[in-house]
Amino acid sequence: MLRINLSAKLSLYKPLILAFVCSACSPQQQAETALNTQILVEDISLCNFSQASCDKQVAGIDLSLLITPFNTPSEKPLTIELVSSEAISDINMRIEGRDMFMGVIPVNLSKLNENQYNGQLIFGSCSSNYMVWRAFVTFTKNGAPHVAIFDFLADSGE
Repeated sequence: MLRINLSAKLSLYKPLILAFVCSACSPQQQAETALNTQILVEDISLCNFSQASCDKQVAGIDLSLLITPFNTPSEKPLTIELVSSEAISDINMRIEGRDMFMGVIPVNLSKLNENQYNGQLIFGSCSSNYMVWRAFVTFTKNGAPHVAIFDFLADSGE
């Protein structure tokens, strides 16, 4: 008898539950939700090496950074090219995660001439699928220390 009553009660609620579930997400809402999850807003403050080198001006000195491959893939060798508009000294470079601590990665830069430097880099991957790295370039000009900061997206897909 208890079994019949429970079954009868469930059959009364079944249409209500079914109507609620079906009305929760219409096909239009599902499509909009799927579209919204795929749209990423482009952060124009990030370097986009596939379009051009990334340029900064610090203390009247123009610095230009280029990383190849342009999509800056994680866990793959990258080539760094740094050009300055004037002769500078004591150049050092390190890479760190902008929004997440991923360690400090020193970059050995070799001097090609008075204004050009290059080096190699490999950084790790991030499980978030959106990893912004920050390159710190420190240098000295006329005895004064300066820092230029370049932000770029790993695995940019460009």
